[in-house]
Amino acid sequence: MASPGAWRRDGNLPAELTSFVGRDRLLATLRQRLLEARLVTVTGIGGVGKSRTALRAAHQMLAQYRDGVWYADLSRLQDPIMVPHAINAALGIADQSARPEIETLADWLAERELLLVIDSCEHVVAATAQLVERVLRAAPGVRVLATSRQSLGVQGEQSLPIAPLLVPGDDRGESPYLNESVQLFAERASAVVPGFSVDEENITAVSELCRRLDGIPLAIELAAVRLRALSVEQILALLIDRFSLLAGASRTALPRHQTLRAAIGWSHELCAPAERLLWARLSVFSGDFELEAAREVCAGETLPEDEVMDLISGLIEKSILLSSSERSGVRYRLIDTLRQYGREWLDKLGETDDVRSRHRDYYLGLAERGEGAWSGPRQVYWFGRMRQEHDNIRAALDFCLRDPAEARTGLTLLSSLWFMWVACGFAREGRLYLERALAASPDPSRERCKALWVLAYVRSAQGDTAGALEAAEQCANDAVRVGDRIAWILATKMQGTAAWLKGDLHKATTLLGAAIQFHRSGRELNPGLLPAIVELAVVLTQQGELEEAEDLLRDCRQLCAERGELWLRSYAVWATSAIERMTGRTADAVFSAQEALRMKRHFHDVLGVVVAMETLSQLALDQGDAARAARMLGAGQVNWQMFGLPLFGSPFFGTEHEQCVKECRRLLGEDAYAEAYRQGTRMDFEEAVSYALGESGPDPRDGAA
Repeated sequence: MASPGAWRRDGNLPAELTSFVGRDRLLATLRQRLLEARLVTVTGIGGVGKSRTALRAAHQMLAQYRDGVWYADLSRLQDPIMVPHAINAALGIADQSARPEIETLADWLAERELLLVIDSCEHVVAATAQLVERVLRAAPGVRVLATSRQSLGVQGEQSLPIAPLLVPGDDRGESPYLNESVQLFAERASAVVPGFSVDEENITAVSELCRRLDGIPLAIELAAVRLRALSVEQILALLIDRFSLLAGASRTALPRHQTLRAAIGWSHELCAPAERLLWARLSVFSGDFELEAAREVCAGETLPEDEVMDLISGLIEKSILLSSSERSGVRYRLIDTLRQYGREWLDKLGETDDVRSRHRDYYLGLAERGEGAWSGPRQVYWFGRMRQEHDNIRAALDFCLRDPAEARTGLTLLSSLWFMWVACGFAREGRLYLERALAASPDPSRERCKALWVLAYVRSAQGDTAGALEAAEQCANDAVRVGDRIAWILATKMQGTAAWLKGDLHKATTLLGAAIQFHRSGRELNPGLLPAIVELAVVLTQQGELEEAEDLLRDCRQLCAERGELWLRSYAVWATSAIERMTGRTADAVFSAQEALRMKRHFHDVLGVVVAMETLSQLALDQGDAARAARMLGAGQVNWQMFGLPLFGSPFFGTEHEQCVKECRRLLGEDAYAEAYRQGTRMDFEEAVSYALGESGPDPRDGAA
C-alpha cells in the first residue's frame, strides 16, 4: 500500500494507482460523496478493490484540500488501542506528548483543511469510529475517507458499498471485450505473458472465468498469474473443479466471500509444498520485512535457509508476495487478505506460537544490535531502520504482552528500544508499552530495573517530571535489592534530570555530577554519560558558571565526534549556543543553534528542534528582528503542543520564553505580533525548520512582508 503520510502534489502516483480498470462512475460517485459528506466509508468484501478505489479518488481530489491528502493504513494493527498512534504517525505528528493522543490529533487538525484516508478499519472499527467522531467535531476543515468491510456507525457517515466488477452478461448489449472484468484480466495477463491478448479464440473461456470469479479483482489477478504455466482453458477447468468441491457444483450457492477464498485456496494449492509452508510462516510479519528476517524467522528443519530466497521468488512470481526496492534494500510483504489466509494455515499446522516466538527473537536481536550501535557512526541508519521496522516491533511486543510467560522478555525488548522511544519520535507509545509491561511484572528484577529507568527517561522527555522521578526512585530502590549497579547509576542520572526540570539546580548538579563520575569509563555514552554532561552544562549555565559549562560541552562534542555520535552532539551544540548568546557572541550563537537544527533533521527530533527554535527566536530578537522572532515563537509553540508540556514545564525555559514574547509584543505592537505569530503557527514541521535555518521566508499567502 502507499506509504503513510502526505502525497506531494507534484509527486508520483502510488504504485496501486498506476493501473485502474473501469469504475469511472464509481469514482465520480465517491468524489461527489466526499464533497457532500465529511465522512465517507467505502465498504465491500475483501479483494473487491476498496483501498485502490479510495486511493484513486483521493488522488484525483488533491487540489480540493489546502493541506493535502494524508493516508493511514490500519491493516497491520493488532491492538485497537494503537489506532491513535497509527493516525498520528501517518500525519507526521511526533508521538511524544503525555496528553491523550486523540486530543493531540484534534488540536493538530483543528485549523487544517485536508482529506484523511483511513484504510482497512474493520478489525478496529470501534476505536476508529471513536477517533473519527472526535476529529470531525474538533476540525471542521477535515474530511475522512475510510475503507472497511463494515460501516463505522458514526453520525453523518455516508457508506458507499463497492460491488465486484461487472462480468460478461451483466452489462447487456456491451461487447465482452469491453467488460470491466475481462479488461482487468487482459491487463494483468499481458503483464504476466507479454503479447497476451483476449481474442476470438479465448474470449469465451475468459468471459466464463471472470463470471466464475464473480468479478472480484483480487481473484481475477490471482488467476491471471497462472498463465505462466497454463492456458486460459486449463485455468477455467481447474477452477470449475475446485468450485464443484466447495459448492456441490451449484453456481448460485457460491457466495462471493467463498469465491475469493476459493481463488486464494486454489492459488495456495498450486504452490509447491515448500512455498505453501513459507507463505504460512511469513504471515507472522506485520507490514514489510527483509530477506534476513525471513530466513531467520521462517527457516528450519523442514525449510532450509538456503532455499528461502528461491521460494520467495516463486511467491513473487505467483503474486502472493509483493516486493519493493527501498534505500535500505529490497523488502517484501503479503497483501492483507493473503496474510490472513496464511495465518489460518499456520494455525492448522500448529506452528503459530513457535514462529511468532522466532519472530519476536529476531526483533529482540535487532533491537539489541541497534541499542549497541546507537552511539556510533551508523546512528542515522538505525534511526531509519527502527522506524522502518515499527510494525514488526509492535507485533513482537504484542506477542510478549499477551502471554504472562513472555513478560520478562517483553521488558527486555522494550528497554532495549529506549533509543527508539526517546530519539525516534515514539515516546508516548513507548510509555504505554512500558507501563503495561511493568504492571504485568511487579517483582524486582534486572529486566524490571532497566525498564523503570527507560520509563523515567521517556516521562522526562514528555515533561512529566513527577512521573519520571517516581519511576527513577523505584528503579533505584529495586536496583539495590537485586544488585544492579548500572541501573542504580542510570536511576541517579534520571533523578538528576527530573531535579533540573523542576528547577532544583543544586540537587541536579549533585546527581548529574555523580552520574558522570560513575560513567567515566566512557564505554557507555548513551543514555547515561553524554545526556548527563549536556544537562549538567545547562544547569551550570543557568547558575552562571559559564566557563565550566563550556568546557564540559567542548569535551562532549569532541567525544561525540570521535565516536560518530550525532543525536546527542546536536544537543551539546545547542547548549553551546546558549552560552555564546549569554557572552555576547551572537553570530557564533546563531551558527551553533542552526548547526544543531541541521543535525536534528536527520532524526525528526521534535524536542530538539523546538528547543533550538526557542534559542533562535531569542537570537532573532537580539538582532533586532522581532517579526522573525514572533514567527518562530508561533511555529515552536505549535510543535511544543504536539510534543508535550510546553517547555517541559521548566521554570528556566518558561521564564526565557515569556521574556521573549513580552519584548516582541512591545516592539511590534499587539496586532503585528499576533499576525507574525499566526504566520508561524501555520508552518508545518519541515517549513518551520527551513524558516529557522534561513532557507525560506514566510509563506506569501499569509500576507507577510
